[in-house]
Amino acid sequence: MSVSSLSKSVNPASSVADTDRDFQRKAIFSVAFLMATTSVGPGFLTQTAVFTNIYKMDMAFPVLISAFITFGIVMNLWRIVGVSGLRIQDIANRIAPGLGYVIGTLLALGAVAFNFGNVSGSALGLNVLTGIDTTWGALFTGVVGSALFLMHNASKRMDQMARYLGLLMILLIAYVAMTNLPPMQQTFTAAVFPSDYASMLLPTLTIVGGAVGGYYTGAQRLVDVGLQGEGQVGAIKQAAWAGISIAVIIRVLLFFAVLGVIATGAVLDGANPAADAFRAGAGGLGYHIFGLVLFVASITSVVGNSYMAVSLVKTLFPVVARNEKAWCVGFILVTSIGTVLVNMPVFLLMLAGLVNSIILPLVLAVMLLAARRKEIVGNYQHPVWLSAIGAAIVILMAGASVSNVSNFADRFMG
Repeated sequence: MSVSSLSKSVNPASSVADTDRDFQRKAIFSVAFLMATTSVGPGFLTQTAVFTNIYKMDMAFPVLISAFITFGIVMNLWRIVGVSGLRIQDIANRIAPGLGYVIGTLLALGAVAFNFGNVSGSALGLNVLTGIDTTWGALFTGVVGSALFLMHNASKRMDQMARYLGLLMILLIAYVAMTNLPPMQQTFTAAVFPSDYASMLLPTLTIVGGAVGGYYTGAQRLVDVGLQGEGQVGAIKQAAWAGISIAVIIRVLLFFAVLGVIATGAVLDGANPAADAFRAGAGGLGYHIFGLVLFVASITSVVGNSYMAVSLVKTLFPVVARNEKAWCVGFILVTSIGTVLVNMPVFLLMLAGLVNSIILPLVLAVMLLAARRKEIVGNYQHPVWLSAIGAAIVILMAGASVSNVSNFADRFMG
C-alpha cells in the first residue's frame, strides 16, 4: 500500500464524515419509523376498519386525501420544529406567552385518551395470540412499556423497536391485503369520485386525527436526536418523506385488506371490525396475524405516545424534565391501570381522533406563524408553496372539524 493511500485510509476528517453520515442515516430512519409506528396504532386500525365497514369502497377517497394532508402537515411541522430546534410547546410560547401551556396540555390529554386505546389494543392482541385475559394483558403491557424506559439507552431501544416492529407490521398487513384484494379499478375510481363527497368529511378528519399523534412524536424526536438547525434541512426533509411514505403504505395496505373482505359480501362485527376483517380474509391464520399486528401496533404506540406526552410538557414544568423517565413510566402505568377500570376503547379512540383533528389546525397555524419569525427560525426561508398548503389545511380542517362534531355525535353517540 502506498503512503498516500495509507494516509487516505486513516484520514481523520474522512472518518468523522463517515461517522456523521452513519449517524444521520440512523437518525432519519429512527424518526421516520417512530412516527409511522406511533401513528399506526390500534386507533388507526379501528378507525380505518370502522369507516371502511360503513362507507365501503368510498373510503378510498378519505385514504387518498389523508395522504395529501399528511404530506402538508408533516412537511410544515417537521421543517419548522427541526430548523428552530424547539419543541412544539416552546414554539407556541414564543408566538404567544402561555399558548404553549394550552397546546401542550391539550395534546398530552389527547395522548392519555389514545393510550387507553393503545393499552386495550395490546391486551386484545395478546388475548388473540395466547388466550390470556385482557386484564392481565393490559397490566403486562404496562410492565413491558415501563421496562423499556427503565433500560440503559432507553431512547435507542425505542428507536430500534420502532424500526424492526414497523417492518414486521408492513409485512403482516401486506400478506393479508394480497390474499384478498378488492376490485382495483372501482376502488381507484371511488378514490376520486365517491358517491357522496359531503359524507367523506367525518372519516377523513377522524383518520387524520387518529394518526396525527405520530406526526407530533416525530417532530419532537427530531430535536432529541439532533436533526435540528438550518444545516439539517436536507436530512429533515428525508426523514419526513420516509415517515410519510411508510405511514401511507401501511394505511393503503390496511384499507385494501379490510375492503377486500367487505367486497366479498362479508359484514364485519361492529365490536371488533379489524379482527373480523383479518379472520375473514385469511382464516384462522389471518386472525392470529391480526393479533400480532394489533400487539405490535399497540406496544409501539404505547411507548411512542408516552414519550410524546411527556416531551410536550417537560420543558414547561422543570420537575418533569428532571425526572423524564419516571414520568414516562408513570404515564404508562396510570393508563394501563385506567384501561382495566374504563372499558370503552373503541369509543375513546374514535373520540380522540376527532378531538385531535380539532386541535391540529391550531398547532399548524402556530407553526406557520413561527416560520415567519427570525427569532425562532433564524435566516431560514420556509417555501411559500408549503406555507400555502399548510394554510389551506388549517382553514379546511378548522371549518370541517367544527361542523362535524354533530355528525360524530349522531353516528357514535346517538
